[in-house]
Amino acid sequence: MKIDYDIKFMELAVKLAKYSLDHGETPVACIYVHIPSNKIIAYGMNDTNKSRLGISHAEFMGIDQIYKNNFQHLLNEIALYVTVEPCIMCASAIKQLGIKKVVFGCGNERFGGNGSILSIHNDFCTLPTNNHSSLPGILRKEAIVLLRQFYVRENERAPVPRSKNNRKLELEEFPPFLWSKYLSKEDFVDTFGSENLTKYETDRDLFSSVNWKLVEGNYDNIVNELELQINSFEQHKKRKFSL
Repeated sequence: MKIDYDIKFMELAVKLAKYSLDHGETPVACIYVHIPSNKIIAYGMNDTNKSRLGISHAEFMGIDQIYKNNFQHLLNEIALYVTVEPCIMCASAIKQLGIKKVVFGCGNERFGGNGSILSIHNDFCTLPTNNHSSLPGILRKEAIVLLRQFYVRENERAPVPRSKNNRKLELEEFPPFLWSKYLSKEDFVDTFGSENLTKYETDRDLFSSVNWKLVEGNYDNIVNELELQINSFEQHKKRKFSL
């Protein structure tokens, strides 16, 4: 399948989001991938609960890591894989930095900047020379399940904690996905194939079932694994420039 690599990297982002959930944080996470080498160069997790800063979004945490690792000269060769559609703030930053591609899981119906509310990635009002591709709906249900698990829990770090005793975790029903908000029919067919066109026309997910093994796993080693992959990229880069 044309999106095999996209699924592979999104699975890592989902694992990182599950790690965030297991450690009391909002389960939104991202991976930054260097497209020419297909290697991970940074990652990020929401840090809004711990830091109590509303701007500590996963995308920004990953961007900080890119700069700390001195990879900023590669920004126009990077793809972002994030479990939830970037908010308008993050989408604007991503475009200003010149990131080449964004892949996300579920839409952000209140604040989404890649199609749900605004389409910053391909508009002609904000840096049209930095327009980039955006691929939605990859492991959408898995991203939704993690968010639902978080929002039925008590959050003692919330500014005004609310009782959630009456909330029930819904794991069977999912809202339709309005592909047309994010992709034209032609772009959908080019990416997912004409055999999946009925899913576009009927607002159905690419994958009908949830990968429960993925969303229920324990990923306490995921950060170490990602750090090793980043170190591998650094070594690859050093070898390339030493030749």
